[in-house]
Amino acid sequence: MRKAAFVTTLALAAGLALAGQVVSAQAQTPHLESRDGRHALIVDGAPFLMLGAQANNSSNYPGELDKVWPVLDAIHANTLEIPIAWEQVEPVEGQFDFTYLQALLDGARAHGKRVVLLWFGTWKNTSPSYTPAWVKLDNARFPRMKAPDGSDHYALTPLAKTTLAADRRAFVKVMEYLRDHDRQNTVIMVQPENETGSYRVPRDYSAEGNRLFAQQIPAALAAKTGKHGTWQQAFGKQAPRAFNTWYVASYVNAVAKAGKAVKPLPMYVNASLAGPSNVPDPTGVASGGPQWDVLDIWKAAAPDIDFAAPDIYDRESGNVIQYLDKYTRPDNALMVPEIGNAKEFARFFWPTIGRGGIGFSPFGMDDTGFFNYPLGARALDKETLHAFALPYGTLAPVMRDWARIAYTHPTWGAAKPDDGSNRETVMGKWKITATWGQWQFGEKDWTWLPADPAPWAKEPVGGLAVAQLSDHEYLVMGDHVRVRFTPAHGEPNGVIVSVEEGTFRDGKWVKTRVWNGDQTDYGFNLINKPQVLKVTTGFYATK
Repeated sequence: MRKAAFVTTLALAAGLALAGQVVSAQAQTPHLESRDGRHALIVDGAPFLMLGAQANNSSNYPGELDKVWPVLDAIHANTLEIPIAWEQVEPVEGQFDFTYLQALLDGARAHGKRVVLLWFGTWKNTSPSYTPAWVKLDNARFPRMKAPDGSDHYALTPLAKTTLAADRRAFVKVMEYLRDHDRQNTVIMVQPENETGSYRVPRDYSAEGNRLFAQQIPAALAAKTGKHGTWQQAFGKQAPRAFNTWYVASYVNAVAKAGKAVKPLPMYVNASLAGPSNVPDPTGVASGGPQWDVLDIWKAAAPDIDFAAPDIYDRESGNVIQYLDKYTRPDNALMVPEIGNAKEFARFFWPTIGRGGIGFSPFGMDDTGFFNYPLGARALDKETLHAFALPYGTLAPVMRDWARIAYTHPTWGAAKPDDGSNRETVMGKWKITATWGQWQFGEKDWTWLPADPAPWAKEPVGGLAVAQLSDHEYLVMGDHVRVRFTPAHGEPNGVIVSVEEGTFRDGKWVKTRVWNGDQTDYGFNLINKPQVLKVTTGFYATK
């Protein structure tokens, strides 16, 4: 071989090796995968279930972090959701400070936690309160929306390219820091902006806003929704809100796209919710945010956003289930990034993961002394913490296994409804029924053996999640619930072959004991301990 050819070959080999290293590194970057209508958050190359906890808004400083980690440990959380604010990253324009971000990375690694970073930029619950002072005070360069009477609204307009450019630049700096200082991917996901939109004024009524509102809707939106014409013609009463949604989503997408170009972490948006079963009043909702009824607009305007997620503070069980159903879509992974931290919210973890949800996170989980009651708990006492620690403690040892199974198998979950009625579904050849408020032994309709009601009978606690492993095997877990399996079509020869309590090791089921007798004669009663069951069913031959 001639020398030139030999050198060329070496260079090519080195280039291929380097390319392989780059591909390998990219493959390990957390990302979202979707298949057959199911979704998985991939972390370290495998499905990951986020057992999350979100800190209070003002806990995003180094001196407060020591008040956060113990609460996460107490509830067995594996992931912290916490803000990083534009005002603390860029207090002086063009000068960036990542002291807090480095302290956060160091603390998370020391405590064995992952992080979801919440970018509080142009919007935080629709407000520009987390923008730097040089943005807040310069209404000419960073204009607010205009109300119909021409007055300034409190929210920054999504139409201002100057605001977008400044926000995007700061966000890119954050992502560059993560690229350079978080190669181990302590941060697994990012939320660009927070609860976007505006209250009371549904769109920008400035001269530029009015000009754009009179135009035809964008072609991509027409293709997605099948609607045509001007905004008013296409969306009627909801036109101002649809218009604002398009421009807010486009703005957030531009921020996310620029950040992903630096480090392609999954990015999602969260919604300040309106009613689950009604089309919201355009002036009574966070207009522009990713509420359930405008998700198609977000999907068309923001292709670089991986999914939209509901922030849930509604205590009515029927409404919560509707929210979960609205955000569970083949094109939208389900995650609950915020939910109230009162104990009655903990039961909704089970229907979330039962719908294939990739994560769940109660809000306000730290010991800084702030409580957002009545949205959440009055205080984080032992009873409240235990309500979340129980389901999290059940999943923590098998988190990867559940995430893997939920990505490839049918799953179902339910929470005790407010009226205490049964919940049931059919999986394969078996009907699975959940009942609530019963002791572990006996039947509540027995008259010959009277008993006081179970202490939790009237409490808003209880739930379960089930995965169908095969035609005859099921994984069952939950708390404060009685689970029964019966043949789906009433067949008389259906039997429970075995009920094993156990765990997973290296992806394989390991039995620790077999339930039988009193433990199975009255259904499978999961009450107040972290327990995982594998139920094997079958049908015996009949003549």
